[in-house]
Amino acid sequence: MSKNDRNFALIVAAGNGSRTGGPMPKQFRMLRGRPMLRHSIDAFAVHLAIDAIFVVINPEHEELAREAAGYCANISFVTGGPTRRESVFAGLKAIEETASAQNVLIHDAARPFLDAKIIDRLLDALSVHDGAVPALPVVDSLSRGDGILTETVSREKLWRIQTPQAFRFKAILDAHRAWDIQVEATDDARMLQANHKDVAIIEGDEALSKFTFAEDFQGYRNMMPQVRTGNGFDVHRLAPGDGIWLCGVFLPFHQKLSGHSDADVALHAVTDAVLGAIAMGDIGDHFPPSDPQWRGASSDQFLLHAWKLAQAAGYELGNIDVTIICESPKIGPHRMAMRQRIAEIMAVDIDRVSVKATTTEMLGFTGRGEGIAAQASATLIAKV
Repeated sequence: MSKNDRNFALIVAAGNGSRTGGPMPKQFRMLRGRPMLRHSIDAFAVHLAIDAIFVVINPEHEELAREAAGYCANISFVTGGPTRRESVFAGLKAIEETASAQNVLIHDAARPFLDAKIIDRLLDALSVHDGAVPALPVVDSLSRGDGILTETVSREKLWRIQTPQAFRFKAILDAHRAWDIQVEATDDARMLQANHKDVAIIEGDEALSKFTFAEDFQGYRNMMPQVRTGNGFDVHRLAPGDGIWLCGVFLPFHQKLSGHSDADVALHAVTDAVLGAIAMGDIGDHFPPSDPQWRGASSDQFLLHAWKLAQAAGYELGNIDVTIICESPKIGPHRMAMRQRIAEIMAVDIDRVSVKATTTEMLGFTGRGEGIAAQASATLIAKV
């Protein structure tokens, strides 16, 4: 995959999902505290290689879809068709009209637990192939029969195909345009094959199993998963300057914080909290002050690095809570901007981020105006 490739996600969420029962389509049913569709949107939204997300919906469900999308701003909704094939084609044409995509990942909203490693493998495969699919080998015995077993079917070279399926954009768009509309395709990979293109198989994931029946929403697949908590604390001295970075926001001030990077004491505390939750050391282990490349560096790089490690370890954010300890400058007028900036760095809802401030009643180094301290806690939730 080239670093210059533009990669788009196309999530198919236009179906009715009637086999699961319930008062609404399954893609909008609550799953681990969020609408099912939201899980797929989040997986693509936090992946740095994905440039935009398109979601194909039934127009009758637009309000549900927008509620499910939550914070995600880089998202477009497309009206689907009566079949999955027509819905995907509508999405591809919408992408063609609005952007120049090199690659597209077509994903079913009914497969909510998408890991970043699957996206990485698919995009890597597109550097060689026109298409790629995640798949798992068939391990159960197979047989034909109608009430009575007849013949055994060899499971050698048989695969369970999953989504997302990844394609070079022009190749899959051409395949859809060339398809015999009198015949329904089983999936997009078959359409690419019919247009004489190769489709690679990459390692799939059991967590990507499709939600089809009511019982899929029961048991361990819908249980609130493992929770981990980390804490962070940091201090930086005040020195003559023209402003302070706190939570990724610049506050004009007659002093600055002294440190090897931009000395954003609050983001450093949050970074340590995230690293602590996944037991991966602290900020100094990953960004040693002795390394000159981090001199004056923006601390949002540190938090993003820690967050990517947490995601790669299989965690998503429960919440972040930061407390800034200083006499001045006043934090209250900037709290919302600080919350927003942390939410942007981590690509999460702002309601998952809390920023507070307090003083030490003129006591200690912060009370004397010698420095600023910050403490933070991070709660992470295992995805599966």
